[in-house]
Amino acid sequence: MTSMQGSTTVSNIGVAMFTVADQDAAIAFYTEKLGWELRGDDRFGDDGEMRWVEVAPPGSAARLALNPPMRDEPGGGSVGVETPDVHAEHQRLAATEGVTVVSPPMEMGGAPLMFSVTDPDGNHIWIVERRPAS
Repeated sequence: MTSMQGSTTVSNIGVAMFTVADQDAAIAFYTEKLGWELRGDDRFGDDGEMRWVEVAPPGSAARLALNPPMRDEPGGGSVGVETPDVHAEHQRLAATEGVTVVSPPMEMGGAPLMFSVTDPDGNHIWIVERRPAS
């Protein structure tokens, strides 16, 4: 494979984005149910009518932006987050009211142990077992 323009200046996946129907409800889900932090809630646009909202697991450098739909319905995205103990996180989230656990932890031959939950808009959060750095 050959490069079209030379080296990229991109060095990090810093923010993933989900489409949500209600940013305030999404903030409540991620912070109150999943235990994540609100990293930013900034207004922009001519009259401040739009919001850029970011949440993240505690200690994470990467963030998740919660955006209103631009053209389509909310939902349908997915993101993976890492944990050293998939079973403990599955137990915690399965016992949390208002969290829909889609599957038990799954082993899929070569892939890390993982399970998923959905947010109220149908976006999937995959909780993936962290692998040691190679």
